[in-house]
Amino acid sequence: MNIIWDAQKYTQAFSFVHQYGEDVLELLDLERDMAVLDLGCGNGALTKRLAERGVRAIGLDASAELLETARTHYPDLTFVRDDATAFVLDQPVDAVFSNAVLHWIDRVHQPAVLQHVYAALRDGGQFVFEFGGCGNNRRIHAALEQSFKERGLVYEMPFYFPTIGEYAGLLEQMGFRVTYMTLFDRMTPLQGENGLEEWIRMFVKQPFEDLAEDEKNSLIRRAAALLQSDLLRESVWYADYVRIRGKAVKLCSPGAVHAG
Repeated sequence: MNIIWDAQKYTQAFSFVHQYGEDVLELLDLERDMAVLDLGCGNGALTKRLAERGVRAIGLDASAELLETARTHYPDLTFVRDDATAFVLDQPVDAVFSNAVLHWIDRVHQPAVLQHVYAALRDGGQFVFEFGGCGNNRRIHAALEQSFKERGLVYEMPFYFPTIGEYAGLLEQMGFRVTYMTLFDRMTPLQGENGLEEWIRMFVKQPFEDLAEDEKNSLIRRAAALLQSDLLRESVWYADYVRIRGKAVKLCSPGAVHAG
């Protein structure tokens, strides 16, 4: 999914994305001077947190806008522009970390991502991740679907939100041993009186690509109106997040990776 990001707004108004990701770092078993890849590093905030723990952190992202912000804020760190479905590293790393990224990648390309993660890891290396799981933002997407339907349009939900069983099975097919995985609700407060509308504008882009700006704004306002009784609480908007979080280890046995 090719996204052009408003990097400044993403960093200022949606900082909760990387702030929640700091908890995910605790799943990594780190030792000083380990090499760790931050896959989908965005503005580099979590790459910096990794570096502060004494590891050799590398940030990788497909967004030129977000990488420009990362390099500006953290000029002492290494950032690489590449695609999560096709990246290749010069040297294997001890761990791959990924926060709030994998749900952006279409289901059909998920095996390719894991094949490249597997190839990037040394034997026994760790893959630690969190992203949108089954049911993520269900109420928001349902309201958008209704808003589109009222205007004779079709809303296609553009994200990949798997169950634990689906994603664990995919990891195992690719040659990983799953050591931990959980799915949990996380109602997330949004900034500003129009926080939900701004969230939709920031994160739900693909369904609006071929629509005029006026129609896009009208559809978003209608979706927010449909959700007001549910997701507006004491003047604060919330997004109904559901996250899948886990850890897997690269098996050392030869021939463990299956072709996609």
